[in-house]
Parts: sequence; structure tokens; C-alpha cells
Amino acid sequence: MDFDDGTREIINVFYEVYNKLGFGFLEAVYEEAMALEFKRRGVDFGRQVGIDVLYKGEKCKDYVVDFIVGDVVVEIKAKSCLSRVDDAQLINYLKGTGKQIGLLLNFGGEEPEFKRRVFGL
Repeated sequence: MDFDDGTREIINVFYEVYNKLGFGFLEAVYEEAMALEFKRRGVDFGRQVGIDVLYKGEKCKDYVVDFIVGDVVVEIKAKSCLSRVDDAQLINYLKGTGKQIGLLLNFGGEEPEFKRRVFGL
């Protein structure tokens, strides 16, 4: 059985952008290219989506998620390798949005790198 949780098309877009641009640009360049490719493919997405961080029921800060594509939170990085801090950031974004699936896409290395995370199932 072939199971797609909404991440397949996002990962395809990630590889398309990485294959065209390679590594070495700033994160903002990859974000713009991802948005252009989502539009080209007719993928419905939100870009720079604000989320509230709550502490004991009160808003204490707001953050911005790079993309929300369907039910998937997408965070972009352009660094040599992903870290535990990047993982924690994605998990916190999942908590803040109430979404269960997140992708961490890293354009910064000589090879494309992504991580899929599931929270709260």
C-alpha cells in the first residue's frame, strides 16, 4: 500500500529547487524558489504563517513558520547540517499550530537533507 501523508509533493518540490539552485544561497532564496515552485504546481500553501506561543493559556510570543502546506508544517534551513535545535524548533511549531506532521528541509549542504517529524499522534 502506498501511503502519502501530504509530504510527497513538498519533498518533490524541495528536490526540484535543490537540483536547480544547489547549495550556498541564503535561506530566503530557497524560500522564494519553493513558493514559486508550489505556485507552478498548483499547490495550496501559506507562507510566513504566524503562530502564537501560549504560556498557561496566555500569548507570550508569536513566531513565523516558513510554510504550511495542507496539514504539513515546513521549515527551511540553509546550513551545513541540521541540529537538535532545528528539530526542537520544528516540534515546537507543530505544537503551536496543532499540526501533526512537519518537514525540516535543509538546502545548505552538498547533499539535500530533510527530516520528517510527527508530533502528537
